[in-house]
Amino acid sequence: MKLESQREGAFFAALSYLIWGIIPIYWKLIQDVSAGEILAHRIIWSFVFMVVLLLISRKWKSFIGFLKEIAQNRKILFSLFLASVLVSINWGTFIWAVNAGKIMETSLGYYINPLVSVLLGVIVLKEKLSKQQVVAFTFAGVGVLILGIYFGSIPWISLILAVTFGMYGLAKKMIKADSAMGLTLETLMVTPFALGYIIYILSTSGSVFFTEPHTAFLMMGGGVVTALPLLFFAKGAQKVPLSMLGILQYIAPTLSLIISVFVYHESFTKVHLLAFTFIWSALVIYTLSITKKRVIGSSKVKKQVSHGS
Repeated sequence: MKLESQREGAFFAALSYLIWGIIPIYWKLIQDVSAGEILAHRIIWSFVFMVVLLLISRKWKSFIGFLKEIAQNRKILFSLFLASVLVSINWGTFIWAVNAGKIMETSLGYYINPLVSVLLGVIVLKEKLSKQQVVAFTFAGVGVLILGIYFGSIPWISLILAVTFGMYGLAKKMIKADSAMGLTLETLMVTPFALGYIIYILSTSGSVFFTEPHTAFLMMGGGVVTALPLLFFAKGAQKVPLSMLGILQYIAPTLSLIISVFVYHESFTKVHLLAFTFIWSALVIYTLSITKKRVIGSSKVKKQVSHGS
């Protein structure tokens, strides 16, 4: 049963990363729309989709109860608002980068993200780094530095994506909630701002949402393609070991990198190859370090059980 559960978890986790990897193609379909307007609609329709999902799954009463509960807890309320803002910045940056022809930089950002998450754990949660993780950070730093020196600027798109998603994960640790209810709350927090922006657009330059049905449909669908992989990930993450999840997460940036080069013909120079080689090496070292840590941890547990019996 445990093996079957892990297979199911691996399937849903891999499916979520697969969707995240190919999602640039979706946003490219509406690249003529401004990133701000796409983001506003992405937030609104994600919220609408999640409300419908809660109603269908009969979790609406639980959601209302949880909403009343967190309203009395300022710490959780602040963490929720912070998570909402961070994921909105992440979404907006990603959409802008994709439609500006910088998919490769988004790929780099999500390659760096696991290392940023570990670094945040050290700074905020006072976790300790292993020797292998220190080496991994050094390699990743060299990779980013190579790009910065060669192109004359730090790859800020990659760093914004990595840092905001890493901090989003950290904020989520403070919120113990069902994944569906958590996402509904996050989108609820920023929906008023999104609606305000849509009203502003309508009163100034106008919106294509009401003039182009095809584009409007794709913008509404953005809510579905946003929510589904997050729900698949939450379902998969509960059933697979952390080490497996650490390996599976590289599916998304790898697919995005392939799409950027072979579908949208973004430039991939020898300098890119050198920088990515350092970053890929960092990820290999990091993945081996968490796998080794898990193996050692499980062997210690087995010894304790055998001694106890």
